Amino acid sequence: MSTATRALVTPGASARRPRGTTRAASAHEGSRAEAATGWIFLLPFLLIFVVFTAVPTVLAVGASLTDMTARDIRDPFNVNFTGFEAYSRVLGSPAFQGAFLNTVMFVVLCVPLSMGLGFALALMLNNGIRRLRTFFRAAVYVPVITNIVAAAVIWQYAFSISGPVNSAFSNLGVPVVNWLGKPEWAIATVVMMGVWRNAGTCMILFLAGLQAVPEEIYEAAATDGASTMRRLWSITLPLLRPTTLLVTVLMTVSFLNIFEEPFLLTKGGPLGSTRPMALWVYEQFGFGNIASSMAGSVILLILVGIVAFIQFRMLRPKH
Repeated sequence: MSTATRALVTPGASARRPRGTTRAASAHEGSRAEAATGWIFLLPFLLIFVVFTAVPTVLAVGASLTDMTARDIRDPFNVNFTGFEAYSRVLGSPAFQGAFLNTVMFVVLCVPLSMGLGFALALMLNNGIRRLRTFFRAAVYVPVITNIVAAAVIWQYAFSISGPVNSAFSNLGVPVVNWLGKPEWAIATVVMMGVWRNAGTCMILFLAGLQAVPEEIYEAAATDGASTMRRLWSITLPLLRPTTLLVTVLMTVSFLNIFEEPFLLTKGGPLGSTRPMALWVYEQFGFGNIASSMAGSVILLILVGIVAFIQFRMLRPKH
C-alpha cells in the first residue's frame, strides 16, 4: 500500500501534525495577538496625532501654496494656486528676518543657560544636598508647572519701573532700569523668564541620568586617586551623553518655538526686538495673511527638523 493510500485509510492520520509545526503556529498566533494589543493601546495617540498634527500640517502646507486670506476662510477652495510665492515673500520680509534672528538669539542664549543651570542643580541635589532634598527638587520644578499667564503677570509687576526689582536696586544705589521698555533689557528679561521656566525640566532629566550611574564606578575612580573634577569629566559627562542629547534636543525645539514669554511680557516689543518666528506667524494670522502665516509656520517646522537632525547626528553615542 502506498504512503498516500495509507494516509487516506488510517484513522486520524490527516489530523496529526509535527510538534514543531504546532509550536510555530502557536508562536505566530501569540505574536499577532501581541501586535493587535499594541495597536489598540497606540490607537488613541495615533488618532490625536492625525487629527491635531498630521492633518493641520497638510492643510498648512496646502494653504501656503495659495493666495488665501482671511476672506477666503469661509470658502477655502476658492483660492488661486501661487506656488512658492508666499515663501519668497516671507523670506524677503525684513520683519520675518528680524524674527528669525531673534529666535536664533533666544536659542543661543537660553539653551546653554537652561542646561547649565539645570545640570548644576542636578549635581547639587544628587551629591551636595542631603537634607530636604525632595523639597528642593519640588521647588526647582515648580516654575515648569506654574500657569504661564499668572507667572507673566508677576514678572511684569516685578520688572516694572516701580516694581520690587528696581526698588531693590535703588536701595543698593543702582539706577532704575526700564526692563520692558528698552530692547536690550527686554531681551534680557525674556531670556531670564525662559531659563527660569525650563531649568527645572533640565534638572529632572539630568538628575535621572546621574542616578543611573553606578556608584561603584566613582568609588573605583576615587580609589585610583581621581579628583572630583576628573571624575566629572571622565565618568559623569561621558555616561550622561544620551541624557545630554535628549535635553539638548528638547530645549532647542522648545526655544525655537518660543512664544509665551515674549508674547505675554513684551508683545514682541519694543520695536520688535523680542519678536520670535512663532509670534510673527501668530501676528500674520491675526492680520488675515493666511498664506504668509502658513508659509512661516512651515519654514519654522523645517528649521526645527533640520536642527534636531543635526543634533542627533552630532551627539548620538559613538558606540
